[in-house]
Amino acid sequence: MSWNRVKVVVTGMGLRCCLGNLVETWQQILDGKTGIRQLQPFPELGLFPLAAIASHSIPYCPPTLTQLSQQVVQDALIDAGLTPPLPDCAIVIGSSRACQREWEQLSALAYQSAYQAAHKSLQIEPFIELFTVPWLETLPQQAALAAARLTQTTAAVLAPMAACATGIWAIAQGYELLQSGQYERVIVGAIEAPITPLTLIGFTKMGALATSGCYPFDRDREGLVLGEGGAVLVLETEELANQRGAKSYGQILGIGLTCDGYHVSQPDPNNASARIAIKNACDRAGLTPADIDYIHAHGTSTPLNDRREAALIASLFAPSLAVSSTKGATGHTLGASGAIGTALSLMALQQQQLPPCVGLRHSDFEINLIREARSHPIQYALSFSFGFGGQNAVLALGKTR
Repeated sequence: MSWNRVKVVVTGMGLRCCLGNLVETWQQILDGKTGIRQLQPFPELGLFPLAAIASHSIPYCPPTLTQLSQQVVQDALIDAGLTPPLPDCAIVIGSSRACQREWEQLSALAYQSAYQAAHKSLQIEPFIELFTVPWLETLPQQAALAAARLTQTTAAVLAPMAACATGIWAIAQGYELLQSGQYERVIVGAIEAPITPLTLIGFTKMGALATSGCYPFDRDREGLVLGEGGAVLVLETEELANQRGAKSYGQILGIGLTCDGYHVSQPDPNNASARIAIKNACDRAGLTPADIDYIHAHGTSTPLNDRREAALIASLFAPSLAVSSTKGATGHTLGASGAIGTALSLMALQQQQLPPCVGLRHSDFEINLIREARSHPIQYALSFSFGFGGQNAVLALGKTR
C-alpha cells in the first residue's frame, strides 16, 4: 500500500474524561489544573488517587462503556456537523479493558448465586437467567458496536486492542481504510472505563500505582493514576471535507507501529523498536526529527516508563523540542490514552498552544518539558503511546494549511 496517496484530515472530535468534554479539558489543562482526586470507589479497597468521571457521586456510579462511547461519538458527530444515518462511515474504536467492570459484577453475582445454591439442589436456571440478557452487551467490541448503532452504519466495524497503544492503533487502522480507498469517512478512537477492583488490585500488585497523584517526568513521580474517558476523531479524505465545507483540526500524516517482543510489561531498555516506530512515522509523513515542533509523550509517571521515554526523546530530537504529557491532568486512561493524547495534540496544532506537563515540579531529564502553557508555532507534532507487551505506537500530525 502506498502511504499518503490520500490526504486525511480530522473534521470532528469528541472527548470525555475527569475534566469534562473536549473544550473543558483543553482549557483546564492550559490552566494547569488536574481532575485527579483521592477516592474510595470500592469500600473494601481503601483510598486511591483516581481520575474518575463520576468523582463526586456517592456511592460511586461511573458511566458504562456503552454510555461513555455513545457520549463521545455523539460529541464528535456534532463537532463534525454530521447527522446519522451514516451508512458508509466505517468505525474503528478500541478498548483495552472493554466491559471488564460488568464482567466483574457478573462474576460476583454468579459467585453469590453459587454460594446460595450450595445449600440447596444446584439448578442451572438461575445462572442462565443471570447471564442471558447482559452478556451480549458486554462483548470486547462493545464500544465499536455502540458507535455503529448510533451512526447506523453498514460499513466496516473494527475493535482493535493493543494495550495502552490501542488508541493510536485504532487511528492507524482507520487511516489505512481511507488510504486503501474503501471509505471516505471513518470514526476512530478508544474508550476506557478501567476503574474496577481487579484493575486496581492488579496494578497495586505490580507496584505501578501512585499513592498521592500523577507527576509525569517529575523527580518524585510515584506511578500511574487510573482514569476514565475516551476520545473519538472523525477522519475524512480532504476531498470529502472540502466538498462539504468542513473545518479541519489537522492532518494525519504518518503512523509507526512496532513491538519490542521483550517482556510482558517492561519496555526494551535499548529502545530499538520504539526508535523504529518514530522513524517509520516520520518517514511516512515525509518528515525528519528536526521538523517536529511538539511531542505529546506517553508520560505515565512511572519511574521506568518516564526514564525510558525521556532517554528515547533525548537520543533522537534536539534538546529544545517542546515535550509534555497531559496524564497529570487526565490520569492514565490505558487504551484510550493515545486517542486522548492525539485529540489534545490536534488542539495544540489548531490553537498554536503548548499544553503543560501538569504536576511537574522538579525534573532531572534533559528534555524540554513544558511547565506552563504558552503560544508557540506548531506545524508538526508527534503523539506517543507505549503499551504492555512492548507495543509502540507513534502518530505524526500536521497543521492544516
